[in-house]
Amino acid sequence: MNLINRDTDYAVRALRFLAQRPGEILSVADLHAELGIPRAYLRGILQKLARAEILRSHRGQRGGFQLNRQPATIQLLDLMELFQGDVSLTQCMFHGEACPNRAVCPLRATIKEIEELVATKLRDITIASLGTHPEITRNSTVGV
Repeated sequence: MNLINRDTDYAVRALRFLAQRPGEILSVADLHAELGIPRAYLRGILQKLARAEILRSHRGQRGGFQLNRQPATIQLLDLMELFQGDVSLTQCMFHGEACPNRAVCPLRATIKEIEELVATKLRDITIASLGTHPEITRNSTVGV
């Protein structure tokens, strides 16, 4: 089971790097060169973060991206939901329809409790809490 997908991982890496340079506007080329994330892929992630108002986008020759929010307010859970959808351990689905046993499933209540605990823990993780260490470069991962 992969809790964090590639998009979320790349978003966290880019945000951590931007957090190291508060107020600076960094181009996709700058971030690509430093993080080694494929340029077109990175551009899409940054644009999605800008649409979510996590980043501010600047156009033109000196354009690029900068943080639009304080790192302490950017939660891992929000990023996961933005790039992955709802964080859940089970879909309770049967061939595209709600499972017919959903109402009486003996595991459902326990799984919901676990999901709530996971969501609480993920809310506690912010870009600021992950730190802004210099090792956030090419080939590093979130490691969560």
